[in-house]
Amino acid sequence: MKTLTKEQETQVINTLNKIMEYELAGVVRYMHYSLMVYGFGRIPIVDWLKINATESLTHAHRAGELVTLLGGHPSLAIGPLLETEQHDIGDILRESLAHEAGALAAYHELLNLVEGHSVLLEEYAREMISSEELHRDEVNKMLRRPGESAVFNG
Repeated sequence: MKTLTKEQETQVINTLNKIMEYELAGVVRYMHYSLMVYGFGRIPIVDWLKINATESLTHAHRAGELVTLLGGHPSLAIGPLLETEQHDIGDILRESLAHEAGALAAYHELLNLVEGHSVLLEEYAREMISSEELHRDEVNKMLRRPGESAVFNG
């Protein structure tokens, strides 16, 4: 394992802060969505959205802990908050997919920066990529029409 240079460490801290910002945006997004669900299937969908908000908060906290571990300062910013004013469940799920794609890209960016330099950060990045991919796939399945098995392609 090679150690990170000061410049690489700064890039890692910046990427972790970007991850933290995306995850905090996820907290706001999923909480907002949970308030905008109406209809017969409201209760299980609201519960699922609230679970996702809590998970995003946990992910943001983990990224922030790594920022401080590396001697950095956690960001107070929140990532992009897309508001289309569309609150149909399908619209909410499609917005969620778009948001998760940005977070997933940030985790891949982190993995590329730390690979071969830090087992801790590599394992963290891989774990989070796996988690985000599973979440993305779950949303993809939710967007499929009942009885359809083909992957949803927006």
